[in-house]
Amino acid sequence: MKTCYITTPIYYSSGNVHIGNSYSTIACDVFSRYHRLNGYDTFFLTGMDEHGQKIENAAKKQQKSPQSLVDEIAKSTEELWKNLNISNNDFIRTSEERHYRIVQAIFERLLAQGDIYLGEYEGDYCVPCEAFLTKTQLVNEKFCPDCGRETIKVKEESYFLNLKKYEKRLLQYIKEHPHFIQPETRKNEVISFIEQGLEDLCVSRTSFQWGIPVLSNPKHVIYVWIDALSNYLTALGYQSGNDELYRKYWLEGTKVFHIVGKDILRFHAIYWPIMLMALEVPLRFELIAHGWILMKEGKMSKSIGNVVYPMDVVNRYGLDPLRFYLIKEMSLGNDGVFTYERFIEKYNVDLANDLGNLVSRTISMVNKYQQGIVYKPTATYFSWDQEVEGKIADVIQTYQNDFNRFAFQDGLQEVWSLVGRANKYIDETIPWALAKDPNQQKALQSVLYRLLEMIRVVTIMIAPVMPDTAHIILEELGLDQTHLSFLELQYGAVDTMKVTEKPIVLFKRLDLEEEIKKYGI
Repeated sequence: MKTCYITTPIYYSSGNVHIGNSYSTIACDVFSRYHRLNGYDTFFLTGMDEHGQKIENAAKKQQKSPQSLVDEIAKSTEELWKNLNISNNDFIRTSEERHYRIVQAIFERLLAQGDIYLGEYEGDYCVPCEAFLTKTQLVNEKFCPDCGRETIKVKEESYFLNLKKYEKRLLQYIKEHPHFIQPETRKNEVISFIEQGLEDLCVSRTSFQWGIPVLSNPKHVIYVWIDALSNYLTALGYQSGNDELYRKYWLEGTKVFHIVGKDILRFHAIYWPIMLMALEVPLRFELIAHGWILMKEGKMSKSIGNVVYPMDVVNRYGLDPLRFYLIKEMSLGNDGVFTYERFIEKYNVDLANDLGNLVSRTISMVNKYQQGIVYKPTATYFSWDQEVEGKIADVIQTYQNDFNRFAFQDGLQEVWSLVGRANKYIDETIPWALAKDPNQQKALQSVLYRLLEMIRVVTIMIAPVMPDTAHIILEELGLDQTHLSFLELQYGAVDTMKVTEKPIVLFKRLDLEEEIKKYGI
């Protein structure tokens, strides 16, 4: 069987998850659901990065132990993913024993074979990003290039991962595997960074305790990137004595994808593959780096007060509209922007007008003119019929090509072109006029079947993005969930459909003025 292993970055335990973080998880969920519909045995992993100085400091401020703090955050994050209909197979936490002891073993192995060595670090450190920075990386000699906060000076004994040893091998691998890092612009960034020469990476700290201690030198805790990145293997049981998942999804698997935000590209494109090379673990993954969800003012910031939390949107507008908006507004490799104006516009136009109206009026016509039942026609009656069938085939092919490469925005644009074609087909064939002519009953039956087929095909294609909506539409077409399969993603796959008598309003049109007033825009 074909397999697919898909991972989100593991999220840092720093508080409530906003829609920017949620995008990563929803996008991975879409990718996972897509592969499952395509016949892949898919394992989808997400989780929490729970160690480090930032957590230790936050726990002290709240007068809690670090473990109790991360327990609370993990619980709320898992609950959020359930509310967002995330279909993950596992939720890894770096404070768990299954991860903890394997990371210690990984560190000791790299130390024993000389890929990690003891030295001293002196330089600039960003606490929020858990990142050591070189002088050339700093902005105005003291600010972090990623979060913009002021760095601190650090001098301490540290272990280092020998990156220089592997830089030529990694560079060669990237150039020989064009799909290893996507999109192309991100791959070029990584190549440029490596060609400037890598500095060995600090992989331990002694100035705080909340972390995984080095077995052979417990005053050191294993620094975040050795700890956090290893989750992709520890969750599969690597070196645990029960490595069935590791063998199935990594060593022998068909596809492996790491999906990350562009801000952590370097860690996944350089440090992680070098770790794997040192461990003699095959580089099986493709790395997809997406952009950020921004606000009109730029990045979301609690201090600015422009943070949007997913459940605030879901509780007012529903889950699938949020999932749809985030996926359709983010093009591969670029940033997306969330505004309530744009969200409401897309809700009304794409969901309420185009898709929702198409489904409700087609089902209503089938009930009114065909007693709720349509059959596959044996002939064509209009010049548009074959063109419609060709359009369905073309959209399916392009959609699959787009979704295979994580270009969800492009794929959904194709799907909505089919929605638009269906609405146009109604205007062309005028079913209500055909219904008045006794000699046009077979033509009417043919028109309504083709309309339902376009809706059925659209329903399968939107299922990864809007699973609840897809299930409702399928039921309204009189089909059970076994029909939610790419095996039936073609025109004419279903011979008969008996639609529901009373279709529900899938998306109630919003009053733009009223909604805008609510947000004081």
